[in-house]
Amino acid sequence: MSTVVFGITNCDTVRKARKWLKEHQIDYEFSNLKSAPLPAATIEHWINALGAEQLINKRGTTWRNLPDDDKGELTLPRTIHLIQRHPTLLKRPLVVREGELLVGFDEATWQGFFRV
Repeated sequence: MSTVVFGITNCDTVRKARKWLKEHQIDYEFSNLKSAPLPAATIEHWINALGAEQLINKRGTTWRNLPDDDKGELTLPRTIHLIQRHPTLLKRPLVVREGELLVGFDEATWQGFFRV
């Protein structure tokens, strides 16, 4: 059972999520968004599965610092381009497990998702 957690190491929410996984003895691979570029096909799959609004963190510093021109309508090509240029726009953590996706960290949701 393969689990990949996408995030950044200095994100408090990602740290909480990784601690939770360790406490529940769930094996996972960590993919640092700052050092491992995401392929366009992966981002497109996530957008099609979850929607751009659920993937993009509009409350974060990265979004707020974008030029207004980049904050227009989140079309598929625009969203892919933005995430590739600014991977920290993604809400974190993003978990991929057996083809299922989970965004953010909420303990109750994670218990159901990981069936613990």
